[in-house]
Amino acid sequence: MTPELAKSLFPLVFAALVILAALRDLASFTIPNWISAALALAFGPAAFLCGASLASIGASFALGAGVLAAGAGMFAIGWVGGGDAKLLAASSLWVGLKGLAAFAAFTGLAGGALALMLLAVRSAWLRPLAATGPAWAQRLATPGEAAPYGVAIAFGALAAFCVAHPLI
Repeated sequence: MTPELAKSLFPLVFAALVILAALRDLASFTIPNWISAALALAFGPAAFLCGASLASIGASFALGAGVLAAGAGMFAIGWVGGGDAKLLAASSLWVGLKGLAAFAAFTGLAGGALALMLLAVRSAWLRPLAATGPAWAQRLATPGEAAPYGVAIAFGALAAFCVAHPLI
């Protein structure tokens, strides 16, 4: 595989996996471990084929470990789910240190927008509409139910990747 082809394909792999994680979280309130594992495993070869040094790849994995530790802390106090913590860490590999602040900001903004949308869907006015929909829509409209934060993480990761362009 040529470096030019890798630079074209690997961002698509990243985007497809984070979008899949968001859709799975939206539909089932879970993010399968294989998605985060695939993101993490694909990063090394992607970065290497795109010309990143072994030192910078190692630094990205150290960053990912730090984000995983922070995510585990957030999971322990009930702020995020375990799948969210793993998706945060795996996505941080791809946005890198250069895009980490943007990742946090975009994810926070998307999380706020998600919360507002869930409040609206869970309102007495809109909840009856969701009751006629599929099971996942009914669950989204259930007051007190968790928020599929993987949607916000995916949005933040994609936006930060576009801003930082660590592999392009």
